[in-house]
Amino acid sequence: MSAHDLALLNRLSWGQSASSAAELQAVGARAWLDRQLHPQASDRLPDPAQAQIDALPVQTPMAELVVQMDAQNKAAGKLTDPDQKKAAQTAYQQAMTKLGQAAATRELLRDVYSPDQLQEQMTWFWLNHFNVHMYKRDVRAMVGDYEDQAIRPRALGKFRDLLEATLKHPAMLRYLDNDQNAGGHINENYAREIMELHTLGVGSGYSQKDVQELARILTGVGVDLNPDPPKLKAAYQPLLVRQGLFEFNPNRHDFGDKVLLGHTIKGSGFGEVEQALDILAREPATAHHVSAHMAAYFMGDDPPPALVDRMAKTFLKTDGDIAATLRTLVTSREFDASLGHAFKDPMHYTVSAVRLAYDDRVIVNTMPMQNWLNRMSEGLYNHETPDGYAQPAAAWSGPGQMAVRFEIARQIGSGSAGLFKPDQPAAKDLPAFPQLQNALYYKAGLDQTLAPTTKSALGQAASPQDWNTLFLSSPEFMRR
Repeated sequence: MSAHDLALLNRLSWGQSASSAAELQAVGARAWLDRQLHPQASDRLPDPAQAQIDALPVQTPMAELVVQMDAQNKAAGKLTDPDQKKAAQTAYQQAMTKLGQAAATRELLRDVYSPDQLQEQMTWFWLNHFNVHMYKRDVRAMVGDYEDQAIRPRALGKFRDLLEATLKHPAMLRYLDNDQNAGGHINENYAREIMELHTLGVGSGYSQKDVQELARILTGVGVDLNPDPPKLKAAYQPLLVRQGLFEFNPNRHDFGDKVLLGHTIKGSGFGEVEQALDILAREPATAHHVSAHMAAYFMGDDPPPALVDRMAKTFLKTDGDIAATLRTLVTSREFDASLGHAFKDPMHYTVSAVRLAYDDRVIVNTMPMQNWLNRMSEGLYNHETPDGYAQPAAAWSGPGQMAVRFEIARQIGSGSAGLFKPDQPAAKDLPAFPQLQNALYYKAGLDQTLAPTTKSALGQAASPQDWNTLFLSSPEFMRR
């Protein structure tokens, strides 16, 4: 297998493994890229991984989960005995946290074992781009559905569709307080972040007045757990929009005319939101901002401006086709030149280490991975501010970060990571020693990508455990 194909696999997947290398080699790089850009069966997971996912509480429909948890929280709040109340509130928080952990388990199992690796990478990318923090209000009960239903199916589709799916999801509306945005009581939080982070980008020319106008357009866009529709006057009844927990309530909407980025939008109801999203998704500034974000994610710091410009042109020409924009990126000379030079953030490091160590042997406990990510300050759904986790390598390469990575390398390399210890009382670790010196290393040419200094260090390993630890700590493994 060529060094280029190995590097391409490492960049576009969550990390090399013997089975993924064999798949690429069998069909060739071009066909493999086509499959990744246009996945046909995104739920093809090994049976043991799918069985774990099927047993998770986040497989329950979100509306049912949220209503259940809301009732539990209200019941706890009504208790008068202080000790009982405290115990009930603690039980509620623990149940909510388990929902967040279950969502992370499903995402990590897909990241490690799905053959549609680019789709899984882009799902995480968009989760970061359209960031929500699970510890805000009741978002822990919503974040699994947000990832699974709003983002993942559209991760390689049209940006406009993805933008609307995130706007209509209760997790986003709760997180950025748009469920509190109403005519006469304007809340600009979500409107500002849509323009600053999700679409146009900072310094793209929009004004504070544009933010205010978008906030007015978004009045009445919110969340309703009540199964009964709100009481409306006859003229407003046709304007009500309800989809699951999402609600556009015309009683709460500002029906005055607005001017957004020079476009007049007549007061009409939810149609105003659709018009605003059309405008924002098709702005050249949005094409450039989103393209630059994607290029930095895949290539590392400071992607070439000329490449970002070509991606933006593709984005505009294809009406925001994410897969087409990615193809412009991946087939460029600049992308090829960057292979092997991007520093892995904690998510890439963690997932790639497990993929390489165990390939298609399915882990039984993702909590060690979740804990590692939290220790490295990139926990899933755990970034408090709307800007998402930082992309530059400097954010993840400090001494403290590297010390944690070396400890993770030791735990995985020695087979003591707990990935095969069921999350049950008194459970014992199942035998699972990582096989890093495998067909990928010797036959596919991974050993040929190592510098002489790394090979020399590996040659001095005193045991297989030491060899594994040194390899997972090597400069080459830290890059993609």
